[in-house]
Amino acid sequence: MPQQTMLMIKPDAVERNLCGKILARLESERFQVRRLKMIHLQPAEAQRFYAVHEGKPFLENLVAYMSSGPICAAVLEREDAVSHLRRVVGATDPGEAETGTIRRDFGIDKTRNAVHASDAPETAAAEIGFFGLTLDREER
Repeated sequence: MPQQTMLMIKPDAVERNLCGKILARLESERFQVRRLKMIHLQPAEAQRFYAVHEGKPFLENLVAYMSSGPICAAVLEREDAVSHLRRVVGATDPGEAETGTIRRDFGIDKTRNAVHASDAPETAAAEIGFFGLTLDREER
């Protein structure tokens, strides 16, 4: 049964015109793009999205970066979507990511690593809702 997950293409990758390349790579991995939305997060929205990192020393810089330019949020669907996307995306640090992963190929550093991918089905559902990308029953 198909599963949904959420991908966010981060500001640096949007600025470098990588949205099409990243989405094309995911389509070649049999992901179906079900929803797509480009938005510019306000600092308060970025703070809410990354609330899980509250109190960590990098949070302030992460919020500033994530609100520095537009992002592209996508709902992706396929069998085993969450874990497969995590494999295709690669490790958080592009220097530690496996060859051929999105972060290895397009990431700059641990913050500007091109994309964010949901880490669990429950997280995916919450993140899809955060961006207002929940599919209607007729769309499923």
